[in-house]
Amino acid sequence: MFFLMICHHHPGVDAQRDALRPQHRDWVATGGKGRARVLTGSALWDAAGAGIGNFGVLEAASEAEARAFAEGDPFATGGVVREIILTRLADTFQAGRIDPLTRA
Repeated sequence: MFFLMICHHHPGVDAQRDALRPQHRDWVATGGKGRARVLTGSALWDAAGAGIGNFGVLEAASEAEARAFAEGDPFATGGVVREIILTRLADTFQAGRIDPLTRA
């Protein structure tokens, strides 16, 4: 199954987010120790260019696995993330058109 994950961050956490970024990237690269495969993702910015969150397109066996991935991310466990939104994508989603960020 495929999911759109949107994580909104708390305001004023720039330094904390920067400090956690290496661990966050490792988490993404391993799919949260195999919980999900991250097809693509990036930071979310407001109109002024300030970081307000991150998003990802995930492949996971279930919504519970996708949520475990999102909640286990160092941004989430480190207090950067304010809210996680997961939305299941259509079964016809063309994931093969994306070069995944998670490596086997």
